[in-house]
Amino acid sequence: MYKSKQSGFTLIEIAIVLVIIGLLLGGVLKGQELINSAKVKNLANDFRNIPLYVYGYQDRFKALPGDDARVASNLSGATLATSPAGKQGNGVIDGVWNSTTLTDESILFWQHVRLAGLAAGPTNTADANYIPRNADGGAIGVQSNVGFATITGPAPAISGSYIICSDGILGKYVKQLDTTLDDRETSTGSLRAVVSGTPGAAVESKDIKDADAYTVCMGV
Repeated sequence: MYKSKQSGFTLIEIAIVLVIIGLLLGGVLKGQELINSAKVKNLANDFRNIPLYVYGYQDRFKALPGDDARVASNLSGATLATSPAGKQGNGVIDGVWNSTTLTDESILFWQHVRLAGLAAGPTNTADANYIPRNADGGAIGVQSNVGFATITGPAPAISGSYIICSDGILGKYVKQLDTTLDDRETSTGSLRAVVSGTPGAAVESKDIKDADAYTVCMGV
């Protein structure tokens, strides 16, 4: 009577399988790393581009976008801001960065830079896509560094003539963004973060949670 011969994987075959699994996992992780890096780069570009819009508009029209008192004659189809009343042409982009008042200077900023050919996007304030969005889908806005209350501390306050804010950014990107643009600490320097929808003191890097959403603001 013959004994049946049991088949199985040899050590070499098992080693090959493990190597293949390792390569696949490494590829997935590397791919995710590249995706994350691309997203952070896009987020960083938002902060870098807005000052170019401001200075480009100033150079051309000797006024600030949104605050331009002569915008109707400077740009065909442009809307003159009417709120805050009597503030147009004072050298300040009045209105908060996340305003919902369509006549505010901070809202009409986007129409003016788009009509000037400095930025892409809808020029009709009623368009659902009028407010620009970041790579995480959060709103982007700008205001002068006057009456800024989204991030209140710690001292010293965020410096710069203008404040750019980008909302709904996941914590895992916030820390990378601060490393890319500032001092690696999300509670100090020119770039700071606060939990989305919760104005107040900036959150320290050690307390940033990867899966939570934050509003990131930077002074320029």
